[in-house]
Amino acid sequence: MRQDTEDGQQGIVFDFKRYALHDGPGIRVSVHLKGCPLSCLWCHNPESQAFEPRPLFRQDRCIGCLACASACPEGAVSASSGGILTDAALCVAAGRCADVCPSGAREMCGKRVSVGETARQVLKERVFFEQSGGGVTLTGGEPLCQPEFTLALLRWCKSREIHTALDTSGFADPSVVMEAARSTDLFLCDVKIMDADKHREFTGVDNDIILSNISMLSGSGAAIWARMPFIPGLNSDAKNIRSAGKFLSGLNSVLQINLFLLPYHGAAEDKHDRWKMKFDLCGLAPPTENSLRNAAATLESFGLRVSIGG
Repeated sequence: MRQDTEDGQQGIVFDFKRYALHDGPGIRVSVHLKGCPLSCLWCHNPESQAFEPRPLFRQDRCIGCLACASACPEGAVSASSGGILTDAALCVAAGRCADVCPSGAREMCGKRVSVGETARQVLKERVFFEQSGGGVTLTGGEPLCQPEFTLALLRWCKSREIHTALDTSGFADPSVVMEAARSTDLFLCDVKIMDADKHREFTGVDNDIILSNISMLSGSGAAIWARMPFIPGLNSDAKNIRSAGKFLSGLNSVLQINLFLLPYHGAAEDKHDRWKMKFDLCGLAPPTENSLRNAAATLESFGLRVSIGG
């Protein structure tokens, strides 16, 4: 009965990426769950932060065919002299507009799916897991914000000996984190900013529970890859790097730290612009190779193995 119940457990997923190479070992499937309690200034997936499915519209792709207006059951879409308008008060995010849009101007960010539906997609890629030592990575958003779905999917993978990785901010109930550890082979944990005030300023939340959860996971013997987004002017200072090195070097199970700049090549800025979302780091330049090498050297001085990129 429990398996049948879990197969029907639903979650909100906004992306399903095959052949992922940077979300754990081997070739993987990355399941992106919607919703995140953090609001990092450099977020690469700002459309994932809201918890409910939402329609997104790209005016530059619209060909004015009005198929969306005809398909909308609530009459939320209409034409005006200024272009196509969507009445947010009427929109119920049914997704009909995205289904019929021929140009890709309309897209639904988030879809309710069951564990069983997701599992069937995962099984299509199993041959790549077995040949490459890969598996499934649950990421987001923040997957632990949908604990029932995340835990059920992790258990399903584990029962079929599929390697599981959980990409988490660590901002979650400790009991949920430890329950996830029962079915998770590898945790991908971000260590963003060590100073509590700066962490709150740049991500919107405190870091106490994050650092506590990482320490708890380490103490339990969980495998962890710690990853540090390297954002010039926000967390790239020597004090933060040294503080992170001291914290991480005290953990039992940290295998690797990957340093990377999320807005690199303007990806974050482009996404915010594409979906008409505010972005406070416009024009931020990527870090220099020298700054990355210096940060890596500092972290390595704490006995950590460091990889730049990924």
